[in-house]
Amino acid sequence: MTFPVIVLITAFSQFVGAGGAPLAAIEMGRGNDRRASKMMGNGCLLLCVMSVVLTVFFLFTSEPILMLFGASEQTIGYAMEYLGIYLWGTLFVELTQGLNPFIYCQGKVRTAMASVLIGAVLNIALDPVFIFVLDMGVRGAAIATVISQAASAIWVVGFLASRRSRLRLTLPSMRPDGRILRAMAMLGVSPFIMRFTECMIQVVFNTGLQNYGGDLHVGAMTILQSLMQINTTVINGFTQGMQPVISYNFGAGNLSRVRQACRFGIVTCFFLSLLMSLSMMLFPSFYVGLFTDQPDLIAAAAAAAPVFMAGMTVFGIQMGCQNAFLGLSRAGVSLFLACLRKVILLISLALLLPLRFGVWGIYTAEPIADVLSALTAGVLFFRLYKTALGDKEKTI
Repeated sequence: MTFPVIVLITAFSQFVGAGGAPLAAIEMGRGNDRRASKMMGNGCLLLCVMSVVLTVFFLFTSEPILMLFGASEQTIGYAMEYLGIYLWGTLFVELTQGLNPFIYCQGKVRTAMASVLIGAVLNIALDPVFIFVLDMGVRGAAIATVISQAASAIWVVGFLASRRSRLRLTLPSMRPDGRILRAMAMLGVSPFIMRFTECMIQVVFNTGLQNYGGDLHVGAMTILQSLMQINTTVINGFTQGMQPVISYNFGAGNLSRVRQACRFGIVTCFFLSLLMSLSMMLFPSFYVGLFTDQPDLIAAAAAAAPVFMAGMTVFGIQMGCQNAFLGLSRAGVSLFLACLRKVILLISLALLLPLRFGVWGIYTAEPIADVLSALTAGVLFFRLYKTALGDKEKTI
C-alpha cells in the first residue's frame, strides 16, 4: 500500500537527477566543468527543499492518501506504521537517487554502483535483525530502510564533495540560478511524470481491482508490479550509463559516437526487456513465489503474469528511445512519450476495459499500452533523432 507514496518520493529525485545529469554531461563535453558543478549544486539545493516539503506533506496526509491508493481497514494500520517511519528518511532517498546520476555522468561507474550496493546490502542485512531478532515487525523493516538510505546518502554526498569528483559539490555551487533550474525542470519533467503517474495508475488499478476482485487481486497486482519493477530497474541501470555517453559526446560534437551509443543502447534495452519478460511469462509461479507463500495469491498472480508482462517484451524500445531523447536534451519528445503510455493509454484503458472484461480488463490494459507506446517511441526516434543531430552539426 505504501508503494505509490515511495514511488512519488523517488519521482522528485528523478526530476533532478534525470533532468540535471544529462545537462551536466553536455557541459562537461564542452569542457565547462564549472557550469556542470553549478548544475549539480542547484540540483542538491532543490532536492533538500523538496525533501522537507514532501516529509511534512505526507506526515499530515498519509492516511487518506493510503486509503485512496487502495488500503483497506485490514491493511491501513500496517501501512501507516511503515510509512510513518519511512518518511523521516526522505532526505536520504532524495540525495542518493537525485545525486547519483551526477556520479554516473562523470564515468565513475564503480563509485555510483557502490552507492546502490551499500544501501541494498545493508538493508538486506538489517531487515531480519530489526524484524525478527528485535521483534519490531513492520516498524523494524522501515527503520532498516531508513538506516540503509542514510548510509548511501552519506557515501554519495561525501564523494561529490571530495577531490575525487570531477564535479565538486560546494556551498557556492548551491546558490540558486534561475536559468539552470528552468533548464533542469524542462528536461526532468519527463522522467518525473513517468514516475509520478505510477501513483495515479496505482489508484486506478487498486480501485478497480477492489471493485471487481477484492484484496486478493490487489495483492496479485502488487506482486506483478514488483516483477515489472525488477524488469525496468535493470534497464534503468543500463540507461543511466547510456545517457552520459550520449550527452557528453553530443556536447563535444562527436556525433558518430552519439549515433553508435543510441543504436547500441536501444538494441540492448530491447533485448534485456525481451529476455527478462519471457522468463517471467514462462515461469510465473517461480517469480511470484519469491514474494509470497500463500497458495491462493500465487495462483492469482501467476495466472495473470503472462498477460500482464506480455507488453514488456517490447517496452525496452520505449525506454531506450526515451532516454536517448533525454541524452540529446530533447525534453518535449521525451515528455510526450511519458504521457502517452501512462496518462493517455494506460489510465484510459484501465478505466474502460474492466467495464467489459472485469478484472482481466485491468490486467490486459498494461500490455496494450506498453506495445502501442513502444511502437510510437520507435517510429518517433528514427524520424526525429537525425534532425537533432543535424541541428547540432550546424552549430559546430
